[in-house]
Amino acid sequence: MTPFFLRLTGAALLVSLSACAGFQKETHVAAMLDAQSLGLQGPPSVPLESQWWKAFGDSQLNALIDQALAQSPGLRIAQARIAKAQSYFDNVHGNDLPKVEAQGDFLHQLYSTNYIFPPPIGGSVLDSGTVQAAASWELDFFGKNHAALDAAIGHLKAAQADAQAARILLAGNVARSYYQWVKLDAELEVAQRVLSQREQLSALVHDRLAAGLDTELELQQSQSALPEARLQIEQIQEQQVLTLNALAALTGQQGSGIALNHPPPVSTDSLATATSIPLDLLGRRADLLAARWRVEAASDDVGQAKAQFYPNINLVAFAGFQSIGFDKVLSSGSQQWGVGPAIRLPIFEAGRLRANLRGKSAELDIAIESYNAQVIDAVRDVADQIASSRAIVRQQEQQSRAQASAEAAYSISLQRYQAGLATYLNVLAAQAPVLSQRRMAVDLSARAIDIRIQLIQALGGGFTAADTL
Repeated sequence: MTPFFLRLTGAALLVSLSACAGFQKETHVAAMLDAQSLGLQGPPSVPLESQWWKAFGDSQLNALIDQALAQSPGLRIAQARIAKAQSYFDNVHGNDLPKVEAQGDFLHQLYSTNYIFPPPIGGSVLDSGTVQAAASWELDFFGKNHAALDAAIGHLKAAQADAQAARILLAGNVARSYYQWVKLDAELEVAQRVLSQREQLSALVHDRLAAGLDTELELQQSQSALPEARLQIEQIQEQQVLTLNALAALTGQQGSGIALNHPPPVSTDSLATATSIPLDLLGRRADLLAARWRVEAASDDVGQAKAQFYPNINLVAFAGFQSIGFDKVLSSGSQQWGVGPAIRLPIFEAGRLRANLRGKSAELDIAIESYNAQVIDAVRDVADQIASSRAIVRQQEQQSRAQASAEAAYSISLQRYQAGLATYLNVLAAQAPVLSQRRMAVDLSARAIDIRIQLIQALGGGFTAADTL
């Protein structure tokens, strides 16, 4: 037996070497981008808190995000994908371990006269029984199971990183929707102030008409501005309802069940910022880490496909009882056992193994290029948010000056009108830029917050690689 086994092993090695030569030409062409190739030269980013939204100091926002993270179907789907990836890992991990099974067969059988059993067994109808245990252990000499296990680990870590990316995206979307509602609340306050001012002006015009200082024209002009102000209030209130519905969907609530109070002043001073694209960006984002783990898994799949060209070597053993007749199954003479190697060689597969390797190599190229595309988008995303955060500061400075000038001009025109030195048209002309600047101040303030949230998301949203371990 030993010399035969040695000869069989030698033949397996020769065949495996020839199989190895068969896949050496199968290579992938894609290459992963890195920080150096992207020109990332900024200093490492300041680590963000995983619950970065608490720096806004708004308990309503904290409660909304906590509820969204607890109730979101999207996060539950991500957790289910982790469980699926974990089960796949456990299944693959079992391939490296010995397998033991028990067998019990009891047959009432007609035995063939033209097979291995001569008469009187051949041609007779007899009972037969087998009771035995069998064990097998695949010896992973060529790393097929190891590559499959590494690929399963890659898929599991990618699923974990995807769950973190979904969590960061959900928290950011809730925060952005909430501050959209805050913006609308501020716009509503501006619109209500406008309505109040116009009602006061209309009353003033009415008094001046009674005193013979104005005509019906000025009265009609003042009254026609009131429906426009009320229309703007109705439009803003509609947008508030739609925003609340969006928040309800994100947090798993009914739209009518959300009741928000007037928010406190917003402070973003404690939030981390960036003035350049950080050198460690590629390791700070969960979506990029997930894509990188998919590349690792696809690379291991290629390794497994190459290992398919080598032979499978198993150790098998069995022990038990077998007899003709049920009454003798467990007698000492019915004992049987066996032990030895089992080798399977892929000699002719009609191109199946090579096609499988080409497919896995193509999947690796797809994973690499998908990673590269996500990296390029991530770098552009950070660059855009940094540029916008710088620009919004300059815009707010200029808008503040413009609003101060418009407010001063409106105050002067109103005083001149009250003194009878200007017409009502002068007041309306001076009021228009004031209203425009007030709305712009609200818009720029809301946009500054939104940009800060998007920058936090672009910088990773507080993610660390330890979250996937």
